Order: sequence, then structure tokens, then C-alpha cells
Amino acid sequence: MLKRALWQGLLAGTSPAGPTPMCPRVLQRLTGLPERPGRQPLPLNWAMHYGQAALLGVLRSIMAQTGLRGPIASAKFTVVRLTNDQILENATGVGAPPSTWPRQELAVDLLHKAVYAFTTGAVADALAALSGPGPGQRHAAARPGRHTGFGPLPRGHAYGADGGK
Repeated sequence: MLKRALWQGLLAGTSPAGPTPMCPRVLQRLTGLPERPGRQPLPLNWAMHYGQAALLGVLRSIMAQTGLRGPIASAKFTVVRLTNDQILENATGVGAPPSTWPRQELAVDLLHKAVYAFTTGAVADALAALSGPGPGQRHAAARPGRHTGFGPLPRGHAYGADGGK
């Protein structure tokens, strides 16, 4: 399952979502590269943007492989995407907390991250569906509805016929 999640997540995460100018500044600070004022080098922008997107795509693919699929999973992933950016931007001093941003900039950023998260989610979910239901979905199907006290599935049943490979 993790091997599938890796390659499917790299594919899903690099779905086009538009690079941002803050990306190269974060990369420059993380790697110790010299910073340049004004317009930033496009290759650095792409490296940070798509590298970060690909790595986060692996996480979304793991979500899909385990059975966390659909719009609710993508909404949760939107929060992960936003949090990742904020940690990197604030830790490097490139950005400030979103509560200090002009509302229009905040709305644009939220929209871009949501588009990325839902696009990545759609691709990750479709690829994961090729392998059938994930362990969480198998568990839910064993006793449909909302129940308390329903323990885990036996190991062999959680991963299906292929054992999660």
C-alpha cells in the first residue's frame, strides 16, 4: 500500500496548481542560497512549489489508500496544505500569520490551496480506487452505520486479498 501511495501521491501532487512567488524565497532561506530582491528565478519557484506539492501529494495518496477519500478528505487535506505553507513561510520569516493579511490576499490563498487540495484529492482517490477499498472502508463495510465498541478487523481482512502490497 505504501509503495502505491508513494508513486500515486507524487503523480497526484504535481497536478498543475500554479506556482507562487513566496516559494523561491522560502527555498533560498531553507538552503542558504543567496536571496535576490525583486523578481525571483522561475526554476527555484518551480522546484519549491512542485517539490512541496509532490511530497504533500504522497500524504494525500496515503489518505486515499487507507480509505479516506472524497470531498471531506480533500477538505481536511486543504488544512494540511495551508498549515504546511504557513509553517515554512513563518519559520523562515518570509511570511506573516494569515490573520495579518489583507482579506483579498487571504481569500486568494485559500482558494488556491483548496483548488490544489481538491485536484490532488480527485487524482489520488481515482488512483487508489483502482486497488479497491482501503482498510478503513473495509472496516466500515463490515458493520454499516454508526456503532460503538466495534473492534478492528482481523489483519488479513483489513488489507484485502493482496495483503496491501
